[in-house]
Order: sequence, then structure tokens, then C-alpha cells
Amino acid sequence: MTPRRAAFWAACLTVGAFAAASFGAPALAQDAVPGEKSHGFAIHGDLKYGSDFTHFDYVNPNAPKGGTVTQLAIGTFDSLNPFIIKGTPASGSGSIYDTLMKSARDEPSSEYGLLAEWLAVSEDGRTITFGLREEARFHDGEPVRADDVVWSFETLKEKGRPFYRYYYGSVEEVEALDPLTVQFRLAPGLNQEMPLILGQVPALPKHYWAERDFSATTLEPPVGSGPYRIARVDAGKAITLERVEAYWGADLPVNRGLDNFERLDIQYFRDPIVALEALKAGNIDIRAENSARLWATAYDVPAVERGDLITREFEHERVSPMQGYIFNLRRPLFQDPSVREALTYLWDFEWVNKNLMYDAYVRTDSYFDNSELEATGTPGPMEMAVLEPLRDQLPERVFTQDYEPPSTDGSGNNRDQLRAALGLLQEAGWEIRDRELVHAQTGAPFEFEVLLNSELFVGHTQALERAVERLGGQVEIRVVDDAQYQNRMDSFDFDVTVEVWGQSHSPGNEQREFWGSEAAERPGSRNTIGVQDPAIDRLIEQLIASPDRETLVARTRALDRALLWGHYLIPMYHIEVDRLAYWDRFGMPEVIPMNGVTTDAWWVDPEKDAALQKGG
Repeated sequence: MTPRRAAFWAACLTVGAFAAASFGAPALAQDAVPGEKSHGFAIHGDLKYGSDFTHFDYVNPNAPKGGTVTQLAIGTFDSLNPFIIKGTPASGSGSIYDTLMKSARDEPSSEYGLLAEWLAVSEDGRTITFGLREEARFHDGEPVRADDVVWSFETLKEKGRPFYRYYYGSVEEVEALDPLTVQFRLAPGLNQEMPLILGQVPALPKHYWAERDFSATTLEPPVGSGPYRIARVDAGKAITLERVEAYWGADLPVNRGLDNFERLDIQYFRDPIVALEALKAGNIDIRAENSARLWATAYDVPAVERGDLITREFEHERVSPMQGYIFNLRRPLFQDPSVREALTYLWDFEWVNKNLMYDAYVRTDSYFDNSELEATGTPGPMEMAVLEPLRDQLPERVFTQDYEPPSTDGSGNNRDQLRAALGLLQEAGWEIRDRELVHAQTGAPFEFEVLLNSELFVGHTQALERAVERLGGQVEIRVVDDAQYQNRMDSFDFDVTVEVWGQSHSPGNEQREFWGSEAAERPGSRNTIGVQDPAIDRLIEQLIASPDRETLVARTRALDRALLWGHYLIPMYHIEVDRLAYWDRFGMPEVIPMNGVTTDAWWVDPEKDAALQKGG
């Protein structure tokens, strides 16, 4: 995943409180706000935190503010606008904006008011109203008003990444009812997730962008509304965020104990190894380690032995992402499911895990791994309710088998897998002639390119290359820079690549963007595979319309089965911990939320910091 995609995909109870009239705005008619006002919203369940909560359980509400922390990013950047398809946005450039609501990291799918003091959802779920806080301010002192929210929503749909038009597609109309009240009206159909989706809408300053081109890249620090502003930019090399003095939302329950660092310096490195050496030299404070090899071998240094540099694995309960070698179904070679399935036999995970990754990983066998959403066994009655009408359109094994990716003993002698792959290829019309794998009718060679943007996966991919070549095929591994990789991905100009999809505990609209037929034809979409299957489309829409949690789980499992047995990728692996290396100058809460450790709840501990400086 490129820095740009990661940055974007990094950048994703009743209150009787204050009626609009109490803010000096015109009083709304009673029927203008259908539904009961609430301080938060949860899908298919109750909110954990009541209307009188003072802070989340996973923060220290008394954490001291201050200190400068240096973090790292890999690659480069050329824009401070993370909302458009042009350019590569800087890490942290999306964090300067507040959203209507804020997610709770210790609940599956709940949000609480940030810019919005309350929201109300009509009984039929088609009208969602947010009441803004009068005190909300942009960094230039201008108030955040309903017109800003309406403008932000419409601008993101019109000029933002194509994703927004799809993600917000259920909204028919948005209107500012008064300066502090914004209302969204939805198209017919049940979509329980929309209050949370709309709660993620950022408030962009309409007045700031009035004389600027929102669709263009920019290195001028924009005006935001969040706890940090962009203080310094060294194009492509570094960006500094600083806490906003007298930030309007500092004492809100959803913010208390968070965003404790005075300054965040984000340094860019093109080479991950150089970044690692910068950490060990004390020039970087925190590093998330994604390489099992480096985690096992690169931290045997005196600072770690002294306890000055800490390496720690933090457990989490997130849905594990699906990462895999994906096939571009727009290419004729991969339109035959037997060819795709054959290739799943030719990547030896057990050998790779043992020889390249120190047995640190678990094989992924679900698009929703490490959660109750994962399909296991054969379909139950609630799954069959949505699968049975699609029986003629889905692989028979969806109904009869539990999906398991091919496995080996890890020795590298995988002759059984080679025979299975060759059998499937022969079914698809391929044969070996003069030790070359060719199409029986056309004589075309069996060959494809694996496109990568990092050396990290070269060794893994060579395992696939060797197996294909043993059958007489050809694989070319091509590593390109981030810009070229992103351009080729946006235009779907690849054969095979490594892709990853993160999932939440309450999947919804984003599944259209991941697997929907319409998204497959839209440049820059997340349906990089090119899935265009009416049965998949139907399962997605039924998932989105789930009326309760039990139904959502069953329908997600049904979608999981259909995707797995479509053999759209070679599943790779995941790990159920977060690996962090950091200098011992931080305090952190005792509670780690279900979605994993979050460094924005950390703080610089003055005593630890002084001791570390003295020791250094």
C-alpha cells in the first residue's frame, strides 16, 4: 500500500441539552428534527458511555501536555490536501480537521459528538440531523457552522476522491436548517451505518476555500478546526504539527486525555532501513515495525539492552486485514477461476513464514479474520437465507465446504501442490509443451508481472515465481517508485500486486467500494481486483441493509464465503499484535482499547524524559 493510499486510508442517550434557540439561532419546528436527540450513536446495540461521561476509559484525563515527538513516514509527499485523488498527501495532513462525531476505540461501532453536540435519527432511518456546538471554531477564529458542513459534504462528493461519491451515495439531500443544525435525507432503503458514516464528515472552512481550488494539490497549510495545525512544511521531506493554543474542543469528553504532544515532527525516509537506523540513533521516537525479520534481528543494540529503547508487542482485537496477491480480473489470463485457484497452490506460505518471517505470522483465511464476522464451517440458516437464492450464480463450494487456503509442511518440497495447480491449469486449457506452459489452443505463454512498490515483498514473491517457473510459466517481478505505482494502480495497469483491505467490526457501505461492480470501472477505486459479479453486488446490498447485529454477522459471513471461493487473490498472512519500538520517555494509559494501542493517548513523561536525556 502506497503512502498516499495509506494516508487517505490512514486520513477514513438522550440529551436535553441546548436547543438551537438557546444559541441565539431561530427555534426549529418540532417536526424539523425527527427522532430523539442523543449524544452518540451505536449500530445494533447500546452506547457504552452515557451522556454524562467525562472521558474514554483508554485515556489518562490528567495526562500532561507538552514535549516534541519525532515520528517517521516512508516515501514522500507533495500535497497537504488528503481529500483529492491528485498528489500524495503528507502524513498527518488530515488530522487538522474535526469531524461531526468521534469514534470510540473500545466499542465495535460507536461514535460520540465532537463538532456535533447531538444527533437525531428518524424512526425510518432516512433523516439524520446534527446539532453543532456553538463554540466550535476554525483555526482562524471563524465559527464552524452548518453551511460549512453542507459545503464540505457537497465538495467532497463533487471534487474529492471518487470514493466519496460512492460512500455518500445514499444521501439524497443535505440542508442547513439553521446556523447550527444540518440535516441529511437518505434514499429509500435500510442503511444502519449511515449515522456513523455521516458522523465522519469533516468540517472544512467554506470561507477559506472560496478563493482556492479545492481540486488542486497544495503545500500551503490549510485552515483546520482540530487540535493540531500545520506549523512547518519541508516539501517531500518533513512536516511539523503543533498543538493549537486554546483549541476550542480541548475539554470535550471525546478529546480529554488525547493529543498530548505539543509538537509532532514527521520525518520522511525513502528507505525503511535508513528510518530504522534513525530510530536507533535517537532521531526518531516511535516506530511501528512491520517486518518480522527486522523485529527478530535488528533490535539487538545496547539501547534495548539498557531499557532505553523499548520493543513491545501490544495485543488488539481488531478485525485482521485481508492482505494478498491480487489478480486483475480485467486481464484475460485471470478471468478463469481455475487459473486463479491454481496460483493459490503455488505460493508456499509455510516456507515463507519459516524462512523469511521467523514463524511470526498466521495464515489469513477470511476477509474478516480474527472476528465473529469470519465464515467458518458450512453456512448456517441465516446465511443460507441470502445465499440460497443465488445458488446458480455462486460456486458450489460456497454451500458445501469451509474455505482453507492450500498448505504445505514448509520444507519447500511441495510436489502435491504443484500437481494440484497443474491439474487446475489443464482444466482451464493450459498444457506443458517443451517444458513451457502454454495455452493449448493459442500457444500463448503463461506469463504475468507482479507489480510492487517496496523491496519488502520481493523475497515472498520469489517463492511464487519459482513455483510458476517449475511448471513452465514466467513471472516478472517489477519494483517501482511510489508515484509510478500509484498511477498504475489508479488506472488498473497491473497483472498481480499485493493489496490490503482493512475491515471494521461493522462493515457497510465501504464494501461497495471494495467489491462492487460499479467501483470496478471507476479509476482510483478500491475495487482493484475488478470484481463484477451480480451475486456479490446483491450480498453487499443485503449486508448494508442488515436490521440487527445477528443479521449483519450472518450476511457478512455469506459475503466472506462468496469472496473466498471466487479465488480473487492468494491470501497472505496477518499478526494479532502491534509491534512498536519507542524510546522510554513516554507515559501511557493502562487500558489498551479493543482496536489497539494508540499513541495519541500517550504523553511525554517529564521524569522519564529527563532520565533518558541524562543517560544519553
